[in-house]
Amino acid sequence: AKQVLPTIPREQRNRVAHFLEKQGFKQQALVVSCDPEHRFDLAIQLSELKIAYEIASESESEQKWKQLAELAISKCQFQLAQECLINAQDFGGLLLLATSAGDADMILRLAETSAQKGKNNVAFLAYFLLGRLEEGIELLCSTGRYPEAAFMARTYLPSHVSKIVKLWKEDLGKVNKKAADSLADPSEYENLFPEFQEALQAEKFLKRERVQMKPASQYKNVQHNAERDVFEEMKAAKEEGSLDSILAAVENLTFNEPSASKPMVPSAPTFAASPASVSSPPPPGPADRPSAAVSSAAVPPSAKAPDIDKKEEVKKDKDEDFDDDFDDFGQDDDDDLNVDDDDLLNDDDDDLLDD
Repeated sequence: AKQVLPTIPREQRNRVAHFLEKQGFKQQALVVSCDPEHRFDLAIQLSELKIAYEIASESESEQKWKQLAELAISKCQFQLAQECLINAQDFGGLLLLATSAGDADMILRLAETSAQKGKNNVAFLAYFLLGRLEEGIELLCSTGRYPEAAFMARTYLPSHVSKIVKLWKEDLGKVNKKAADSLADPSEYENLFPEFQEALQAEKFLKRERVQMKPASQYKNVQHNAERDVFEEMKAAKEEGSLDSILAAVENLTFNEPSASKPMVPSAPTFAASPASVSSPPPPGPADRPSAAVSSAAVPPSAKAPDIDKKEEVKKDKDEDFDDDFDDFGQDDDDDLNVDDDDLLNDDDDDLLDD
């Protein structure tokens, strides 16, 4: 087989690669094949992350990035998975990856990027998980979700209720003025909002917990919200004389902005060495390809004229590279790839080498 296959013309190697794949020799088929789509499918099946990454980078296909991300996660290559999900614009997958890793900075960058891209559901959930309720309410208002924003403010940020009710009234008044006038503002009708002043104090009382987030490893020690009574906690703090100091300490407390200048961009991945890795020359990277911004007028005339002799030399070099790649499988390949010439020319594949 090692003597027959290198002699096959390059335009026939894809057919030979499919034949090898059907015979179960996928590793050899990956070296023989010249079709990027076929090579990518083989690389995914063989868990060849580096080869699959190179092909996906060339094709810029979201589907390929998603397939590679799934494979990278299964192989615990999370840095590669993150880059693939970014290139695939899979914000849901990025949220799952970031929350599983407990990476608050990555979640914040994801929230900012997804909001810019119009992925409001992911952005809102990311802000909510980080305790950034102000950004979540602002996102709801920017998308015209004033009722949802008002109820969220009533539950978590009562100090924002009046502002949102005014926006809600203005928006609803365009459709039904009577319904808009029926909306009550707590600053004007405090009697309709029982314990509203206590709720304002509770917002300040809990602000430190939102701003100063605990490490994910401490989740076992955090009491569940359903088991807490914030009013009772405030009452106990008041009896101890510490309530006023707690409320005063959080007046100027703000969130840190560790990622304000860090956009959600992919980073260079690293690949673990694979003993069964296929030795094939990588495709040219973006730096090797001619830039689309360069006009044809900037190219010298000598560069435009085709050189037939050089083309023949390049084709010859590629054929020699293919021979070297195939020889890299070692001396045992004659035993593993036991395919006779008659097998290549049987009745089912009699047209394999017609050309």
